[in-house]
Amino acid sequence: MRILCSNDDGIHARGLESLEKIARTLSDDVWVVAPQEEQSGAARALTLAHPIRVREYADKRFAVSGTPTDAVMMAVTQLMKDQKPDLVLSGVNNGQNLAEDVTFSGTIAAALQGMTLGIPSIALSMTRFTRQSAAWETAEAFGSSIVSQLLEAGWPEDVVMNVNFPACAPDEVKGIEVTEQGRRDQFQLYVEEREDLRGGTYYWFGFTGKLSDPPVGSDLRAIYDGRISVTPLHLSLTHEATRRRLSAAFKSRDQAD
Repeated sequence: MRILCSNDDGIHARGLESLEKIARTLSDDVWVVAPQEEQSGAARALTLAHPIRVREYADKRFAVSGTPTDAVMMAVTQLMKDQKPDLVLSGVNNGQNLAEDVTFSGTIAAALQGMTLGIPSIALSMTRFTRQSAAWETAEAFGSSIVSQLLEAGWPEDVVMNVNFPACAPDEVKGIEVTEQGRRDQFQLYVEEREDLRGGTYYWFGFTGKLSDPPVGSDLRAIYDGRISVTPLHLSLTHEATRRRLSAAFKSRDQAD
């Protein structure tokens, strides 16, 4: 099995080391193609107004001057075009990708790009609610088993798997749960204003540490309760109930006219 490893934290990220360890327990044909620099929050951004440059660090190890989507696109269509990967693994992200996070996550985006190119893809993230280092050993302890179980079970071609590990040591993990994408009841993204040494104003985006109270069965609840969350995600953003209601409303108006 040929595996492509990518991420959004960049080619030198600590989580990429964990991802490679996971991949190498599954195969001896592992490629790494990741952004040259951190691209957290890049979502599915594609570089169209600038050239893409590729730097080779070692055999089967490359950095791309672009986004996670760029990296996977370059890997599959150029660097590995003679034999495309059988699996794309993205991560292990330095922080959780839960609930609405998945819409701007570069980690998820790399997996989505793999999926759109016809390759089974899995995103893996390590929860980190404080500024302390992530518990990478937890992802390394469970990662290969979860990937193997997912591959054995299989999933539809238009779905990516989103795996999040709880912020605890391996022996404190309370199980694995297949979940649905949740939604926070507290808005966590905020803007912090600061002043530079010349009196100029600049800003940082950041996240508050306040936890929400999500329902049972959601990715958030699983992580808060110390379980590994496995969530099937797909690209369709259509809200079916509203679509059906509006369709009936417009149909009724047409008939009335």
